[in-house]
Amino acid sequence: MSSLAAERELSRSDPSFGGSLVYLLMNLPMGIVAFALLMSFFWVGIGTAIVWIGLPILALVILSVRGAARMERARVYALLDRYIDLPYLPLPVAGQSVRWKARLKDGSTWRDLAYFFLLFPLGIIEFVLVTAFWATSLGLAGLPIHYRFLPGGEYRFPTWENAWFTVDSTVSALPWAALGVLCIALSVALTKALAGMHARLATALLGPTHAQRRRLEDSWGEVHG
Repeated sequence: MSSLAAERELSRSDPSFGGSLVYLLMNLPMGIVAFALLMSFFWVGIGTAIVWIGLPILALVILSVRGAARMERARVYALLDRYIDLPYLPLPVAGQSVRWKARLKDGSTWRDLAYFFLLFPLGIIEFVLVTAFWATSLGLAGLPIHYRFLPGGEYRFPTWENAWFTVDSTVSALPWAALGVLCIALSVALTKALAGMHARLATALLGPTHAQRRRLEDSWGEVHG
């Protein structure tokens, strides 16, 4: 690992709550778009490769995935304060066929592709967990205020007919509001933990492996040697 990369690893801090929340909420729509486009163009390219039309489509998919991976590294850095080095080896100075073979042999290309396929299911899980925890937390914490605006001026859980408990006054809502405050603290911790785990996954898939890092450092040494 280069001294600059080592310094970045040592200086990493936990992602901020605001950045974590925005990042996790963005993952589902971005995952849907990425999965839909990848599946559409990938299978169209595979299906038409036999008549050569699919080859330019597949080439476009590879270039687009690499470009999207660069944008994703920038998003991770902007919102989660995680810098991810570019893993791509320099392309050979040769014809386009040789350069394309180098792209296809580069494991980073396929890890980029795997990341965007995984972004959709991960986005669903993260979105459900974040929205469920925050809706429950804020609902409980605000119960002393909003219970009076519900039908009948009271809150019954879990159903109106078979209520385990009823909130019909500010005093009866206070214990649940206290529980809501505790749940808010847990939701903050969960949000930051989910974002941290996603950042580690992004680093593993979108960043260089140890072998690639050594090859990159060797290539830089040859350039500056």
